[in-house]
Amino acid sequence: MASADETEGAMTPVDFIQLQHYMEESSLRVRDVIKEFHPGGRYAKHTSGECLNVEGFCLFLKTYLEVEDFPPDFCGKLFRYFQQAEKDGSPKSTMPKGGGVFLRDVSCYFSVLEEGQPREKLEFTFNLYDKDGNGLLDSSEVDRIIAQMMRAADYLGWDVTELRPVLKDMMTAIDVDDSGTVTLEEWVKGGMNNVPLLVLLGLRMTEKDGQHIWRLKHFNKPTYCGVCENMLLGLGKQGLYCNCCAYTVHNQCANKNPDRCAWTFVKNKQEIGKAFHDWIKADCNSSKCQVCFKKIKTLAGRRCVWCQETRHDDCVMTGVPKCDCGPLKNHILPPWTVYPISKEENTNLLNVPPDGHILQISPDLDIQPLLVFVNPKSGGKQGERVLRKFQGLLNPRQVYNLTNGGPTRGLHFFRNLRQFRILVCGGDGTVGWLLDAIDKASISVRPPVAVLPLGTGNDLARCLRWGGGYEGSDLREILKEIEGSEVIPLDRWSITVTPKNPKDAGDPVPNEIMNNYFSIGVDASIAHRFHSMREKHPQKFNSRMKNKLMYFEFATSESISASCKKLKDCLTITCCGKPINLDNMSLEGIAVLNIPSMHGGSNLWGECKKADGASEAAHTHSEVITDRELLKTVTQDISDKRLEVVGLEGALEMGQIYTGLKSAGHRLSQTSEITISTTKALPMQIDGEPWMQPPCEIRITHKNQANMLIAAPTKSSGFFHHK
Repeated sequence: MASADETEGAMTPVDFIQLQHYMEESSLRVRDVIKEFHPGGRYAKHTSGECLNVEGFCLFLKTYLEVEDFPPDFCGKLFRYFQQAEKDGSPKSTMPKGGGVFLRDVSCYFSVLEEGQPREKLEFTFNLYDKDGNGLLDSSEVDRIIAQMMRAADYLGWDVTELRPVLKDMMTAIDVDDSGTVTLEEWVKGGMNNVPLLVLLGLRMTEKDGQHIWRLKHFNKPTYCGVCENMLLGLGKQGLYCNCCAYTVHNQCANKNPDRCAWTFVKNKQEIGKAFHDWIKADCNSSKCQVCFKKIKTLAGRRCVWCQETRHDDCVMTGVPKCDCGPLKNHILPPWTVYPISKEENTNLLNVPPDGHILQISPDLDIQPLLVFVNPKSGGKQGERVLRKFQGLLNPRQVYNLTNGGPTRGLHFFRNLRQFRILVCGGDGTVGWLLDAIDKASISVRPPVAVLPLGTGNDLARCLRWGGGYEGSDLREILKEIEGSEVIPLDRWSITVTPKNPKDAGDPVPNEIMNNYFSIGVDASIAHRFHSMREKHPQKFNSRMKNKLMYFEFATSESISASCKKLKDCLTITCCGKPINLDNMSLEGIAVLNIPSMHGGSNLWGECKKADGASEAAHTHSEVITDRELLKTVTQDISDKRLEVVGLEGALEMGQIYTGLKSAGHRLSQTSEITISTTKALPMQIDGEPWMQPPCEIRITHKNQANMLIAAPTKSSGFFHHK
């Protein structure tokens, strides 16, 4: 049974997850913060020699995590955790004085967990422990670095009993002269050649083609190592798994020259268009060989990375037909279409991988590959999982992590293709980011865009029948749906906000383009409060359910306070030069709609009654419609270059529409442009991004149309109408 001291100094997996959420929201690096605690820094008084007291430790966390009101109890718990770790791992002579913790140990721990390149982390940790600056670490200092890495690895789910000897072997190998000291060059060289350590330090990309994209994985069925051919055993995460080719090894076997990963491009122009299988050693799970039709025993076969065909080792060369990329041939970017070119042929360095090749796709081949963009921060950890899965299903060269430079690199890479499709995985904000990038990119075609919705809301994805949120289904089914989808134009709108007094200090306007909706008043007030609270306390918003409950809480308090009461007294609306009469209306919100979904599925415009011939003619030829009876027959269309304007009575009415207790808000107008003038500061939002705006004039005009992909209807439904 654990002692009271051990329990006091323990950190639970829940605590660690909470800490990771804080780190994900922070933009600072450890190397930036640690300077403030050195002599001459703002917080130097909180350090005694190399030790931090509890107050200094809490200041370190608040500064590093950029959270002013970091929970004191959580801070105390983390401090005791580091204290306990010092007791467990250090001789008494090296313990921090006064019950503090070593600043360098805390810094090393967090540097392992934060995002960054492994080489930078190795250099940082070396310099952190090289106290005298002589460019050498002794064995005790190296042991302290390993101890921090082991503690981080433990909470990341590693089997540390297997990792420890791997790191110890690395230390033995790099100290070639057995001097008991390690230079910076030896330390970095040893670390960069140690695969498990690179994965622990957050390796995000391969150094050259044919290298594996490793990640640590837990296997819930018998799995065998591709090097030693023994089963992977143990609790937690038992081994390393390649995201691209599914090759699997023990941690300790990763440094023993495993088979290469798949080639993702050909090495010269002469190989362009020559399709080939890429056979990888694999556990074929007793599947049948496609040549002799006999079962393949464990690790006695090969699988083609591209077409997924399986064969015995002896059957690989027997009558090999060309690879056709298998079931996903309409989506995969075949490696034989990608080739390197010289710097003289292309001076743009957007597509230079770490090994220095400048890559280009041959425009002459008849292919229509899918360009995939993933926002790994959308939907909690969902985005990271989707990114990994697509790297395995497709060519990693066509799958882009949006946090690594945005969409520009991917669009530039595909710029010469006559036809291709795009899949963007993220929320509505991510979709808008991509559509803006397409506007600015120099590409010969306007590729159609499909959406895999991550996170909450996802109003545009709902309208395009991609659903309200990805639930973890097989991504191959999503790819099939993309094949059966159709192209539909989406109107996009320019928003100009002109303050009446330039000196008035308001929040920055989040966007100049609207894809979904714009609103003023009650719903924007709720969204603004939700957004502000999430900025201050990100750990409280780490799940869909928590987000919905918090949103409901703000909506309830807004319905009581009615902060936007008598909205009509402080704004005017003009549609195509025609004023909108708001008399005899008790409104707390105005919504300008481009799509028939808002706030995660609310259809504020509602269903329409059938129009007669005269009404239909009026819809077609009028720039603006304000007649209440005529508006009852007006349907929404995301391609008609029109906006719908709706009035809302309050938060209660919004809830009634969302739950279906009420069919719609108050229809005010359908128009091709709109101007709104305000006389006091009001909450506003564009596509779910809220801000507080001083008195101003807002003008919304049509910008352009984006090509989107709409999924085939699963069954007849009248909820959304598309012409």
